[in-house]
Amino acid sequence: MEFDVPEHLRYAETHEWTDEHNGTVRVGITDFAQDELGDIVFVDLPAEGETSQRGNAFGVIESIKAVSDLYAPVVGTVVETNHRLRDQPELVNEEPFGAGWLVAFDPDEGTDHLLTAAQYREQV
Repeated sequence: MEFDVPEHLRYAETHEWTDEHNGTVRVGITDFAQDELGDIVFVDLPAEGETSQRGNAFGVIESIKAVSDLYAPVVGTVVETNHRLRDQPELVNEEPFGAGWLVAFDPDEGTDHLLTAAQYREQV
């Protein structure tokens, strides 16, 4: 099966994507990850102002199949969470690179350490 892997994004080996925009880094899970999880039923995200360390869990995503940690792809402070996911967690399945985004960080680092789209495609 072919999965959507937008070229302009960077990817963590743990299947999170990042999009740098206006000084923030927006994060979500990849098309591959949402497909593996199945129907998303709950997303637990951090509060705005919380800090994260790269590679540490920042939240939890629950599907009908599994509960999985979400891992921070960058060091930074959460500046925005996608509040729509409280009532509509299925947006992660429907639009993983759009309305189903998870959080935005004010990063303390760039995303150059993450995988390119081509590298991520090789991984999956």
